[in-house]
Amino acid sequence: MTPEHFDGAASLEDRILGGLDAEQREVASSLNGPLCVLAGAGTGKTRAITHRIAYGVHSGVYTPQRLLAVTFTARAAAEMRSRLRDLGAGNVQARTFHAAALRQLQFFWPQAVGGTLPHLLDHKAQLLAEAARRLRLSTDRASIRDLASEIEWAKVSMLTPANYLENAQGRGTPGGFDLTAVARVFQSYEDVKTDRNVIDFEDVLLITVGILQEDEKVAATVREQYRHFVVDEYQDVSPLQQRLLELWLGGRDELCVVGDASQTIYSFTGASPKHLLGFKARYPQASVVKLIRDYRSTPQVVRLANDLLAARRSGGPAADAAWAPPLQLVAQRPAGPVPGFIECTDDEAEAATVAERIRQLLDAGTPASEVAILFRTNGQSEAYEQALAAAGIGYQLRGGERFFARKEVRDAILQLRAATRAVAPDAAEPLGQLVRDIVSSLGYTEAAPHSGGALRERWESLAALVALADELVQARGAGFGLADFVNELQERSLAQHAPTVQGVTLASLHAAKGLEWDAVFLVGLSEGLMPISFADTPEAVDEERRLLYVGITRAREHLSLSWSTARTPGGRANRKPSRFLDGLRPDSVAGSGTRGRAAVVRRKAAAPAVCRVCGSMLATGAERKVGRCNNCPPSYEEQTFDALRSWRLEVAQAADVPAFVVFTDATLTAIAEARPAALEELAALPGVGPSKLERYGEDVLRVLAESQVL
Repeated sequence: MTPEHFDGAASLEDRILGGLDAEQREVASSLNGPLCVLAGAGTGKTRAITHRIAYGVHSGVYTPQRLLAVTFTARAAAEMRSRLRDLGAGNVQARTFHAAALRQLQFFWPQAVGGTLPHLLDHKAQLLAEAARRLRLSTDRASIRDLASEIEWAKVSMLTPANYLENAQGRGTPGGFDLTAVARVFQSYEDVKTDRNVIDFEDVLLITVGILQEDEKVAATVREQYRHFVVDEYQDVSPLQQRLLELWLGGRDELCVVGDASQTIYSFTGASPKHLLGFKARYPQASVVKLIRDYRSTPQVVRLANDLLAARRSGGPAADAAWAPPLQLVAQRPAGPVPGFIECTDDEAEAATVAERIRQLLDAGTPASEVAILFRTNGQSEAYEQALAAAGIGYQLRGGERFFARKEVRDAILQLRAATRAVAPDAAEPLGQLVRDIVSSLGYTEAAPHSGGALRERWESLAALVALADELVQARGAGFGLADFVNELQERSLAQHAPTVQGVTLASLHAAKGLEWDAVFLVGLSEGLMPISFADTPEAVDEERRLLYVGITRAREHLSLSWSTARTPGGRANRKPSRFLDGLRPDSVAGSGTRGRAAVVRRKAAAPAVCRVCGSMLATGAERKVGRCNNCPPSYEEQTFDALRSWRLEVAQAADVPAFVVFTDATLTAIAEARPAALEELAALPGVGPSKLERYGEDVLRVLAESQVL
């Protein structure tokens, strides 16, 4: 909705609240007093709260500059600002806790402390290593990383080196050190920072809290500036962030919080759902609204997500806030495919199977940008990167090189900025075409290049900028010009709010929070990975269950859950599917630990990595399917291969699909060379999945038998 849409005869309620459901409308029209929104996955919480802010601004209840909306990632804050601009409320502040605190700290430091604000430390590793050396402790990269995480947890829990030890009992041995040693490193790290006159990200919050607590004049100024507050993802607030919020409020109750306890997956960073679930106790007069209508996922996906949470078992006191009854989502979309459960013999076979399923989706018309592979640990990504590359499928690794750091993107922004000085503000040429003309010199063409590699990646980056220009013109109206687009790119760059790039997304379950795709593949769902092996308490296991819930609810339509029984080809099959799948997999029983045999698809190991004729390494997915390199002659009979091709052509024409959608040439070659005599033998060939076996299996065997008679 563009600002122009706010002019006209329609009432304010119709213009801003008209497209909301009953519960969203209740949120958006409740403008005063404390409000708690319990919002399940896919229920439109961001839509509800941004429309609430816009309704408050346009009705005069809110002054835009006096409302602060806070969330937890720069990307989420940028998305909120973008939506608010589209709703004609672009002057509202939407920031992360850290960004809001840093801005206040920079402004008030000279009068509250004096001098210049210390330099903000980007990474702790170097100073932590020095802190450990001062104590003559030996560290490596992994131990430094673990120590950094532990110190971050301590600081957001408002612990100091002096009281860390008494409050950290039961937290194991971070970085391989006992808690006494950790406390000493913590103190040494703080000393090193003081010596270097630097502060870290947690200090930004701590110092801001300290100033607001001790300087009434500063606190009064902040409270005069901000009268209303909105906090998104409230289940993820730490004790330190909650304290900062309380100081901003100063005893007032003009607060709206939004969250879902079932999506609390950052407890290891100090996040706790107790603030969300205890909101009504702190504000007895608060209104509580539940958003349970899921507009994202099909009923099949929603049912699986609900069933997963329904099977949780409390391991703690009944009063523990972490064990509050989960929201039961109600699907609003039409029915879709049943989620698939796939058991594979090893990790390589699992990756190959997922790549094959993704190829089928892409061939059927699903955009690559609408497909994701999600895993528990980043170390699992390599197998899927290799499998996708072998299948000729482009991908992007979330958490890899940032979009705005790519050379072609930086060059494009420079050229777009230079063009703003040459293009008249009232130029008649549409923004989309203008952007296309400018980035064409960098390699953009209307049609994607056929080759892969760096050329394709560069084109996809430029195509993402072009698509963003088209999207923003549609959202903001024809008056959105080149200068506006360049400013938008600058803001998105600072927030790392990247546009959509074509390519399958590879991401950890934690990194997938807040995102969604048409098709999601949840992989590696075996005991030891889900739940992770070090989840050794009921609370930790329950958080792993919530993490899987987040993964399931990322899927709009297609959902696949897979695991392997061994790590390597030929390895001992001693893995079991995750306990979380008991009762969810077909023919399995909750808590039984048994494997359902009737409907779980089992996949064989991936094709051999060497040519069966000459023994050389196989380089491409096609070679791996056939089991033979291109330099070695085929072993099939021409009449057999011709018969299979003729049959494939007839089937493809009858279904009005390209021939390769039935079977690729590589798979057809593998069938012709193997000449399977039974469905079990045909199923063992790469490229013949369960659906194709069921659809074409009998016909393929018939064609093979008839060609042999000939």
